[in-house]
Amino acid sequence: MAQFVTGGTPDVFAPGHLGELTQVIPPELVDAVVEETGAREKRLRSLPSRVGVYFVLALGLFEHLGAQLVWDKLVAGLSGNVPRPSEKALRDLRRRVGVAPLQRLFDVLAGPLAQPSTPGVRYRRWRTVAFDGCGSLSVPDHARNRSWLGRTVRRHGPAGYPRLMLMTLCETGTRGLIAATFGPAVKAESDYARELTGHLTPDMLLLADRAFDGNELLAAITRQGAQFLVRCTSTRRPPVLAMLPDGSYLTRIGSLSLRVIEAEVQARTVDGGTFGDSYRLLTTLTDHRADPAARLMRLYHERWEIETAYLALRHTLLQGRVLRSKDPAGLCQEVWGLLTLYQALRSIMVTAGGDRTRL
Repeated sequence: MAQFVTGGTPDVFAPGHLGELTQVIPPELVDAVVEETGAREKRLRSLPSRVGVYFVLALGLFEHLGAQLVWDKLVAGLSGNVPRPSEKALRDLRRRVGVAPLQRLFDVLAGPLAQPSTPGVRYRRWRTVAFDGCGSLSVPDHARNRSWLGRTVRRHGPAGYPRLMLMTLCETGTRGLIAATFGPAVKAESDYARELTGHLTPDMLLLADRAFDGNELLAAITRQGAQFLVRCTSTRRPPVLAMLPDGSYLTRIGSLSLRVIEAEVQARTVDGGTFGDSYRLLTTLTDHRADPAARLMRLYHERWEIETAYLALRHTLLQGRVLRSKDPAGLCQEVWGLLTLYQALRSIMVTAGGDRTRL
């Protein structure tokens, strides 16, 4: 990237970029969220707030590198009198920028990524989405992190690192993130899910696993006008009100009139073995003619796309490593930065896939 000059001095904003990703997260957008959240520097510094936001995002791109080496990546294409901040200066920059600009930046980029012409993102007239929790994000075992997250207890004692619970609402066709929340793993996944129901819209069909079949949560989903296809726990046996020709049946749970689909799902392994389980799905799609049971069972498999999204976060971006930050504010900033980075990458991938489709 070329060195910019203002008034005969090197432009301190020049390190503020992410290479090709800057087209998704341009400086004008970063400046806007910095201004909106009150994080703009009070006087011009060698490390302005815009550069700080890009630095936090770069930390997610180069998770295996220390802070100063990440800075070197940001300024690798620049010439002239480029600042060479110390580790302490970079820590101070992160503290000065704070959490709010990164969270707001994610809020701006979050949302469905599919265009009307994007294939494989809808079932009939509904956009398929899913939410699920990811409880495998490890954080440094520091007193300030433990005071917020506690200790994860395993069968043989506490785990080596505290864990962060991440919950997202994901567009299954593109794996783009519509919304996210996170916090201590001791809080139930269904509680985090309730925080995300406000992001559901009437054009969405939600796919979810067994942790999300509570009456209150299902009612909250329907109040948003969304449809759902949710697996319920094996101990839950809804009453049979009317049998339907495809083997499903109508039921009532709380104030909701629903349909139940039961099936045995079997999978074959590469060595010829088999394994499977019984699935009982609850859905608001009660017309067996428009939505046959076999078709909805196949559709339910798309729920696993959110697990692939978490795989990308944990192992492609983080490379399975522990997060960097040793205090709750740093962790929140880091996680919002990772989610923003993930969404930007997915946006570019969806655009590239769409271009190939048109070609």
